[in-house]
Amino acid sequence: MSHAEMREPPAPEPPRELVPPTREDAVAVAGSEVLGGPLGVRALTGRSWWKPVRVIALVMIGMFALGMVQKAPCYEGGWFFGTGTQYTKACYSDIPHLYQGRGFADGLVPYFDRLSGDMEYLEYPVLTGVFMEVAAWLTPGDGSIQHQERWYWMVNAGMLLVCAVVIVVSVARTHRRRPWDALLVALAPALALTATINWDLLAVALTAAAMLMWSRSRPLAFGVLLGLATAAKLYPVFLLGPLLILCWRAGRLRPYAVGLGGAVGSWLVVNLPVMLLAWDGWKKFYVFSQDRGVDFGSIWLVLSREMDEPFSTDTVNKLATGLTLLACLGIAAFALTAPRRPRFAQLAFLVVAAFILTNKVYSPQYVLWLIPLAALARPRWRDFLIWQACEVAYFLGIWMYLAYTTSEDKHRGLPTDGYHFVILVHLLGTLYLCAVILRDILWPERDPVRRAGDDDPSGGVLDGAPDVFVLGPAARPARHAAPAPHEPPVHWGASEDRQADPYAPPPPEDAGTGPAPRGPWDHGPSSP
Repeated sequence: MSHAEMREPPAPEPPRELVPPTREDAVAVAGSEVLGGPLGVRALTGRSWWKPVRVIALVMIGMFALGMVQKAPCYEGGWFFGTGTQYTKACYSDIPHLYQGRGFADGLVPYFDRLSGDMEYLEYPVLTGVFMEVAAWLTPGDGSIQHQERWYWMVNAGMLLVCAVVIVVSVARTHRRRPWDALLVALAPALALTATINWDLLAVALTAAAMLMWSRSRPLAFGVLLGLATAAKLYPVFLLGPLLILCWRAGRLRPYAVGLGGAVGSWLVVNLPVMLLAWDGWKKFYVFSQDRGVDFGSIWLVLSREMDEPFSTDTVNKLATGLTLLACLGIAAFALTAPRRPRFAQLAFLVVAAFILTNKVYSPQYVLWLIPLAALARPRWRDFLIWQACEVAYFLGIWMYLAYTTSEDKHRGLPTDGYHFVILVHLLGTLYLCAVILRDILWPERDPVRRAGDDDPSGGVLDGAPDVFVLGPAARPARHAAPAPHEPPVHWGASEDRQADPYAPPPPEDAGTGPAPRGPWDHGPSSP
């Protein structure tokens, strides 16, 4: 028997410890007093049925149910009798109104059958239209139209609840050591309030699942899910931009190409049949988005009402598109010059937020796009709750404003100046969270995820990868990042539980078995 055969196999590495928020977040510590206080240092975790993912899923179901209860005044009659109650009670939803308004009550086929109202065809992307049609099939067709609309909302709520659970489970599993960060999503008040206004949770769930697949270094599954998400809502396609920049900086363009191919392929599978057989119906979503004028919630609405000659729709389209592209270019430049490569979730939040801030319309449910990204990008309760407070203020403000405009001379609700104020509150809240995330990118030692010892747990093939292309200060010799006063140094790098990267380039021929050399990408302090 040779010496190599007698050598004992290496012992498996123990799993890395989960990061409990009560050991690093002051707000989480204060909130835990309701349940008996923070987790003790001698507490035994992982030995009970109450795993983090299960607890978080149950919390999500409970919060979703509370959101449904909040819609009870409209369910009992506010959607059907008069317009004031659904605004004064802040329980409006598009779902029951569009059951008849978009032909589902009459059995019309979306995109193929022309509608009789002011909208010729269904103005939603194809996969969302399929979701709406499936809910219509499950809705009982007997009874009054009000009875059917109630059932239609209830069926959609059940299907959207499944989407909500998929979102929190995906977020909990994306950062393997930080499952409790998904509580930010489950307890988000804006999610409970807006979950059943429209069908956005479908696209959000597919996007969250796509990010989970990317974190597991499965680019094809990521691309397929992201393409399906884009077939349900437009915003998920924006995630491909920051991912390209990060893969370019890390030299991981091959997995990016695989993901891009999967996204294009799945999008075509969903859209191509409708494009070929019902072109006019398919393009309605894109034509409507282009022709739609300045609408609720946008900075353009505030500007248009303060100007003597408001911008035309065409001008706003050009300005909004230009500002979005300018913001994306700025984010790309920031990502390529940052001292440490930003995390995928950070750039994803910034790009989607840039689109929201510059868009010509902001519906209350658009906040759902950002909630999972915020939990992954900045898992700190204080900053998250500040932002959520601003979004809840806007949620109440838009309904009170609509109550004011529909109450005629009674003037019940929020006047125009007050509504403009809550628009600015929403914008400032989103900008605040963007600023905090940008600070984390510029000073990585302030990033809660990297302070816990990880590099980019949502990055998949990017996690722990060295940089191959950087610009500006990042291209100069490494400069160690100084820790904040009275705080321990930060040690980030490859995640210990990350699987081997099949796309990583081979090591140099003269590579030894010692520790990897420190390069210009490593800006963390040396290990003691």
